[in-house]
Amino acid sequence: MTGLRDRLGPIRARLWPGAGRFLDWWARGLAAWLPAGMRRALGVGRGRLTLQAVAGEIVLGRDQDGALRELGRIPAHDPAVVVATPAIAGDADPLGRLLAPRLAELPRWLLLPASSCLRRRLVLPAAAADRLRDVVGFEVDRQTPFDVADVAYDARLLGRRERDGQLDVELVVVPRSALAPQLAALGALADGLAGIDVAGEDGQPIGVNLLPPEQRRQQRDPWRVWNWGLATLAVLATGLMLWQVLQNRRAAAEAFEARIADQAAAGRQAAEKRQRLVSLIEGQAFLDATRAKRPTSVEVIDELTRRLPDNTYLEKLSLEDQRMMLIGLSSEAPALISRLQGAPYWRSPALAGALQPDPTSGRDRFTLTAELANTAPPAGAASPPPSPAAPSVPAPAPAPTKQEAVDDAG
Repeated sequence: MTGLRDRLGPIRARLWPGAGRFLDWWARGLAAWLPAGMRRALGVGRGRLTLQAVAGEIVLGRDQDGALRELGRIPAHDPAVVVATPAIAGDADPLGRLLAPRLAELPRWLLLPASSCLRRRLVLPAAAADRLRDVVGFEVDRQTPFDVADVAYDARLLGRRERDGQLDVELVVVPRSALAPQLAALGALADGLAGIDVAGEDGQPIGVNLLPPEQRRQQRDPWRVWNWGLATLAVLATGLMLWQVLQNRRAAAEAFEARIADQAAAGRQAAEKRQRLVSLIEGQAFLDATRAKRPTSVEVIDELTRRLPDNTYLEKLSLEDQRMMLIGLSSEAPALISRLQGAPYWRSPALAGALQPDPTSGRDRFTLTAELANTAPPAGAASPPPSPAAPSVPAPAPAPTKQEAVDDAG
């Protein structure tokens, strides 16, 4: 996490107050969910290369995932001479061209012995968390016998008190007089340091950086181009995905509107057909009701056949609406009115116009009208029997029979 914290350092300085704590928590939380191999592949938690001057030698180590592992030893002032140890026997050569590229790219830190530093515990307000180093700089004169210009210092956060929210902080101070021999032992390697840490009682780094910020070397991140490329690709993919989702929603909305329009048209057609069907049913019901109130043509013709005498035949029978009209020849035309009265299928029979003698047949031509009744005769109603036929007058042409008159009327 040290490498990640170093990368985020310049960004944290430009963000809003409190962003540093959030970014540290966020970075630790994300890295904790990733396997160690993936963290190394992404350049997160790659660790750091530690240099420790001990008895004329520089001990090389790798601090990764909270564990310090010794890689090898080289003589001080001569990093080109390698004294291999079992831990590095199968590894690449150390430092620069001698170290493997994955190790040479790690940030280099000077690791001081625990006896070279002075440590003091402080209690600071919660607001000091964002500028912890600057705040403890004012405490160096009061907590140590040294002046702030004569020491290299840093502070680490130990915890936060639940009772009042104040911070438990440890101030770490190393006199420059004790730091100078360590830097001199490194020789040219001292120019490329990314930080200076202090070993604890167990030999592990305690997690401070005594090197002033302006002297810290920012190690080039070999994954920076890939990270920016992947971030750009992720942004483009996200934008493309959102655009595709929007297009899908638009297409779905248009398809839904088209389906609604089709269903609306089909609904209108169904409503029109239903209305036409209702109209047809109502019209048919009206016609059936009207027809049920009027006698049928067969019934009217049958009744006329029963009531007209044999010396009468029809030239025309008309049934129009509520009106019946008879045109024909008869030897007893004046008596037709009385014979047709009382019929159940019509009422008010009357002659229309004067009787006209027919010289050919010797009969009278008549035109007779009546109003058709609206109700059919009751069941079992008996028709009056026809009166006896009068003797016929001889005529040049034979008179048609009653069956012939009915056929003509039909």
